Amino acid sequence: MTLKHSPLDAAHRQLVAKMVPFGGWDMPLNYTAGTLAEHRACRTSAVAFDVSHLGTVRVTGPDAFALLQRALTNDLGKIEPGRCQYTHLLAEDGSVADDIIVWWRSAEVFDVMPNASNTDRVTASLMGDGGAGAAVKMSDVTAERAIIAVQGPQARSMLATVMPEAAAVGRFRVIDFEFDGTPCVAAGTGYTGEDGLELAVPAERAPDVWRAVMSAGIEPAGLGARDTLRLEAGLPLHGHELGPGITTLNAGLEWVVSWTKGEFLGRDALEAQKAAGVTPILRGLSVDGKRPPRADMDVLVGDRVVGRVSSGNFSPMLEHGIAMAFLDSDIEIGTAVELDVRGSRLAAQVVAMPFVS
Repeated sequence: MTLKHSPLDAAHRQLVAKMVPFGGWDMPLNYTAGTLAEHRACRTSAVAFDVSHLGTVRVTGPDAFALLQRALTNDLGKIEPGRCQYTHLLAEDGSVADDIIVWWRSAEVFDVMPNASNTDRVTASLMGDGGAGAAVKMSDVTAERAIIAVQGPQARSMLATVMPEAAAVGRFRVIDFEFDGTPCVAAGTGYTGEDGLELAVPAERAPDVWRAVMSAGIEPAGLGARDTLRLEAGLPLHGHELGPGITTLNAGLEWVVSWTKGEFLGRDALEAQKAAGVTPILRGLSVDGKRPPRADMDVLVGDRVVGRVSSGNFSPMLEHGIAMAFLDSDIEIGTAVELDVRGSRLAAQVVAMPFVS
């Protein structure tokens, strides 16, 4: 498969990034400081991620709101233009086809942000729901822009030295701003558990914006740190905590479902699952020692297999292993469990998430 390249590809190589395939893109896994240092920098200061591999599907027109309201689980009526919303697109069986952030740019303009490998699937699903009608226009504008995520407790104060208007964007709000005369977009969103924002900038100006971010003292970070950060924050990853056979309810994310707004794709299956009782359920695991748990490890209570790890790693902040796992619904927080590591056992305890606040 031919990999796609970010508009920031040359900048990453200049910084001697380790590049890896991810979701059909060639993206930086880490830079010379390494994943652990990049992770800790995000928790204590500020870092910048290139997340241009994420999709942007622009949905416009007088019926755009109605189309998205009918397709997605959350209620867009709870927000307004200038706001963002986390939501799910379901398959007919209630499985999560993708988890999405919607940037409601203006009255009839929405930027729907799918995961890297799901842009075509999301577009096709929306169009299949009548999105191709004359009152709605849909276009994949991913190649036209780069997305830079600036994250960390000092993200706003540091970015304000070079982009004060962008740095002031509110949490889960979206604004237009200019960088050196170029129209850009800032949204108060992210995927690390820290404060921060994401910048959508025209592809041809992305290297200039990246250099400005770096000039503010913000360090570059790769997808390795982004993954360990989201794990500490208890945030799901499509293909692990969301995907085929996994519903919004299995993932413990019923708060993104509006049962009062009317019909949406997959609603009947989700209602049936709720009525029958949801199992398995996503839980956190705190592991004894530094050995990192890994996806697909069985979780046991005695000789009984009670679930399976969906994501696991070493926590750079807690300095021990952590994991998310789908467990039988009768396994409560506080339960002592073990992980099957090629026939040996690794002790763990079921805990509430997030692991790091």
